[in-house]
Amino acid sequence: MKKKKIIVSNLHKSFGDKKVLRGVSLDIYEGESMVIIGGSGTGKSVLIKNISALLSSDKGSISIDHQNIDKISKRKKREIISRMGYLFQGGALFDSNKIWENVGFKLIQEKQSTKLVQENVKEILKSVGLSEDVMNLYPSELSGGMQKRASLARAVISKPEIIFFDEPTTGLDPIMAENIDNLILEQTRKLGATAITITHDIASVRKIADRVAMLYEGKIIWVGTIKELDKTNNKIVKNFINGRIN
Repeated sequence: MKKKKIIVSNLHKSFGDKKVLRGVSLDIYEGESMVIIGGSGTGKSVLIKNISALLSSDKGSISIDHQNIDKISKRKKREIISRMGYLFQGGALFDSNKIWENVGFKLIQEKQSTKLVQENVKEILKSVGLSEDVMNLYPSELSGGMQKRASLARAVISKPEIIFFDEPTTGLDPIMAENIDNLILEQTRKLGATAITITHDIASVRKIADRVAMLYEGKIIWVGTIKELDKTNNKIVKNFINGRIN
């Protein structure tokens, strides 16, 4: 049986008077692809930003490899974060940096030589279907699909153990969305990484998920496989995946 990689327990997060997470509990296993679904504004991005330590929770705990990330030293926390990759919604490439500088950002921060960074960038770009011709271009010179591929390359270049995908197919046409889904599957399987994706795209859910979790009114109300998703009697989940209002 696979071991638990991430354990989220009774997580709460508010912004002023607005309660976003109201007791989220979720186990994510090593090497699995967990997809979190839910309506707009339900807190999906807030949840993965807490798990990835971009935000701090108000109450509850998050353990990664059985280490509570709020109770370990700053050094250990940095070490855990260094093993993560993140594909942000919209890509979040730096407009003023060339593509090789964007993709190799983490390696540059680690003080690797320019030559080594560019060699690694060239290799990872090829793996996501981009040629080295784009290395010296700026994000504005790439199509939306190419920007998303470059963002994916940046997320996986350091061979992370955990990868977060925030709405990876938003704004893409169905063909390009399927291409990105295929690349996500290919890259995570190659690395043996644990993947956490949030998306509204049910086609993507069916393509990439090992398990699915439904976030509703600040809590996880359902977890299961794709087969279980299709057979669920949970009205809220059924209505969501069929595009109906509850």
